[in-house]
Amino acid sequence: MSIPFIILGIVVVLILYVIMLYNGFVKSRVRVNGAWSDIEVQMKRRYNLIPNLVETVKGYANHEASTLEKLTQARAAAVSNEGTPEAQAQAENLLTGALKSVFAVAEAYPDLKANENFLSLQNDLAEVEEEIQSARRYYNGSVREMNTKVDQFPGNMVARRFNFTKAEFFELDADDDDARQPVAVNFD
Repeated sequence: MSIPFIILGIVVVLILYVIMLYNGFVKSRVRVNGAWSDIEVQMKRRYNLIPNLVETVKGYANHEASTLEKLTQARAAAVSNEGTPEAQAQAENLLTGALKSVFAVAEAYPDLKANENFLSLQNDLAEVEEEIQSARRYYNGSVREMNTKVDQFPGNMVARRFNFTKAEFFELDADDDDARQPVAVNFD
């Protein structure tokens, strides 16, 4: 009579363990999605600053139209990208490069560097860049946690059974050393 209770107890414990693993995967997936949403919010803030930056620079550097056009195109590509974190990272790399070019152009215009609107945009952009880096770190940490759970035994069996898959890291282009450097927005 005690053997059926032992078997029933083992089955109940296994079911509870599978439920616990499943809920852990759900929690990790929600954390990854939330972290990605945080990145998107910060990128949107950055995208919203760029038109103001372009207009401010235009007033001082009319003959730098090609640099400003590249920034506008890179912003448009980044805003319209709704793909994977890898595709978004590539669009962000282009945008970062274009921003660096605009700030390099601004170096040649002392009046622009002293302009109150430009200085305010510069500070706002520096703040947003820091927030984006922080959001990327949190996102990648959440992805690492999720991917570890998906790979580890016995969680990998539950992950396969319930179609939990690995998430993509938000990585910079490994061949682009410039993309790994933050946008320099300091003109002191």
